[in-house]
Formats: sequence, structure tokens, C-alpha cells
Amino acid sequence: MTRPFKVLGVQQIAIGGPSKERLRKLWIDMFGLTITGNFVSERENVDEDIAAIGSGPFKVEVDLMQPLDAEKKPAVHATPLNHVGLWIDDLPAAVAWLTAQGVRFAPGGIRKGAAGFDICFLHPKASEEFPIAGEGVLIELVQAPPEVVAAFAKLAGA
Repeated sequence: MTRPFKVLGVQQIAIGGPSKERLRKLWIDMFGLTITGNFVSERENVDEDIAAIGSGPFKVEVDLMQPLDAEKKPAVHATPLNHVGLWIDDLPAAVAWLTAQGVRFAPGGIRKGAAGFDICFLHPKASEEFPIAGEGVLIELVQAPPEVVAAFAKLAGA
């Protein structure tokens, strides 16, 4: 089985809670991460602060998320570890190949994410039509920019 893409590394972890203030207390005040941006989306029911660990192509985002409306879906705070994002070297090839293998994707397709990269999500639950999924974990696939692809290739000695 030839896979037409590579998972390069962790791009982000997303942590949800009823209040970003409480999340900031740990991640910003105690751990010393820096907030690098903010993303608000009515469609995704989220107000998130984007923080960072590391730098350059090896920077990992830590998204601190609270819902705009706690009664609406998606409930970004209902699962504290909301999702894990993975850098992918060729997102369209990955989506096509994974779909053909029976992997279930969440609605929305490939689109621009909070950090400006193309993204899509694997559904946390399998279905009869698509029997492979995140087994309870929402997984974001993120198109790695060329400098990230090159840095991971250099690290791997490729």
C-alpha cells in the first residue's frame, strides 16, 4: 500500500473550556507560552487564542478555545482536548487517498483554517460507509507550507 503523503509532525493541539481566561492562567501565565493570534468564528462557534511552543517550522500551536455560545454546536469546550492537528505534506493527496481507504471526514472539506493554512478534519466517529475514523478524537490535517516540509525533510535526512 503506497501512501501518497507524509504526516510530518504535530502542528497543533486544541484545548477547549468554558472560559479562555482559565486556560490562559495555565498555558500563558504558568507555562509562559505567547499568544500569537486570535480566531473567532460564528460558524465554528469558537473564540480561540492561538499560542505557541517553539519556533520556526517546529512551532506547535496550542489553541485555547471557548464557545461563543455554550448551548450551540460544535461544543468546543465539551471535550477538553478538542483536537490534534497534524502537518501533512500534500493535503489534497492525503484526503483523496484516505477517503478511498474508507476514512470518514467531517463536513466542510478542505478550507482555510484559523492560522491561514488549508485544513480538514477526520471525523471522530466511523460510519457504515466510512469504517475508519478518529475513534473518539477529532483530528485536523493541516497543509504544511514549503518551509515546514523542507525542515522536516532535512531533519529526517531525506
